[in-house]
Amino acid sequence: MEVRRTVPVTLDVDSDDAALLEDTVDTFLWSAQYVVDHAFQGEYVTTSKTTLDDGTYDDVREATDGFNGGLVQAARNKAAEACKSVVERWKQGKKASKPRFTSPHVVYDHRTATFHDDYVSLATTDGRIEADYILPDEDSDTPHSEYLFSDEYETTGAELHYRDSAWVLHVHCKRDVESDTSEKATPENGTVLGVDLGVNNLAVTSTGTFWTGNEFDHWRREYENRRGDLQQCGTRWAHQNIQSIGRKENGRFKLMLHRISNELVAEARENGCSVIVFEDLTDIRERTSASWGRKWAFNRLYEYVEYKAEEHGITVEQVDPENTSRRCSHCGFTHPENRAGEDFECQKCRYENHADYNAAKNIGLRYLRRNQTGDDGGAPVGVRLNSGALNVNGGYSPASSEARTGVHAESHPFTGG
Repeated sequence: MEVRRTVPVTLDVDSDDAALLEDTVDTFLWSAQYVVDHAFQGEYVTTSKTTLDDGTYDDVREATDGFNGGLVQAARNKAAEACKSVVERWKQGKKASKPRFTSPHVVYDHRTATFHDDYVSLATTDGRIEADYILPDEDSDTPHSEYLFSDEYETTGAELHYRDSAWVLHVHCKRDVESDTSEKATPENGTVLGVDLGVNNLAVTSTGTFWTGNEFDHWRREYENRRGDLQQCGTRWAHQNIQSIGRKENGRFKLMLHRISNELVAEARENGCSVIVFEDLTDIRERTSASWGRKWAFNRLYEYVEYKAEEHGITVEQVDPENTSRRCSHCGFTHPENRAGEDFECQKCRYENHADYNAAKNIGLRYLRRNQTGDDGGAPVGVRLNSGALNVNGGYSPASSEARTGVHAESHPFTGG
């Protein structure tokens, strides 16, 4: 089994090299957009990397005065993946438009980047540059020491991003590990942990554990107020401090989401769950009226849970979120009036509970209905609750004597299963 990690490393780049990197970013984005435009020319959208390469490689190289061949191919791959994503959304009956590449970044692999102990060599539009890493203290326990500089992990590539006036290299690392069968949930006992994401609560599980958004929202307001005060000053010192606040804000939120993701995975392991199921995050901002910052948190939390769960043999999936907040997890009746804010009361059977908890159960049930046929020789057998489990038909089974029955972390009162 492969374990993958991404480690962000800030680079020390002088003004001359920064100009080269800016030109490289512009050329990379132009190249990717050219491939996308070519893919959308015909009656059908082309998604084959080979076909796109045959149709665009020479044109891109000529138009960019011989842009590095490896970066041209990386731009083509980025474009092909974006086109595939659009086609997949169309197949699901969802809206999607032609991709536009605007976020400043470049994708590197071992042909276009060489990673050293304290610096990296990167291909640009005019040869290579070398940039030193800006690293935390050697004694600190960081992802840099745990993954980037570990003999156990192999560096496979990176993405260079320009954000908040800083060049940051997101280095991809991986290692092969043997699955720990003693910790992995067995198919015979496997269950699903449903997870609902929302505005008032960052995450709620089908076991009844709540992670509120209070701390996240508090610090978001604090940092916004600090930036607002500094913007009124208009000085160079104030501008530098705004950038510093942005880095601190990002670091604080990442630590918070790492903690929550660790607790979510622990929740799944303690309950013998072999699958953690989230709602599809594609349009979550529109569905929940969440802020941009909260959408970022949802996506980052999912990424953290996905790679941390993998270490324990737990898969992470997404399901269609339609009506999960309006459907009764007890009888299946779906109606807009079932939910009123955080309160859920079924208009048919009068089942009452916290709306987010009800939605988390429905997310788990939807995964079961999508994947379980009743006798598939090893699929998860139910949605794990605090007091037992629901099967694919909504039938309730109480927890065994060995099962955990308490609610921990940022728990919230709710009424039964």
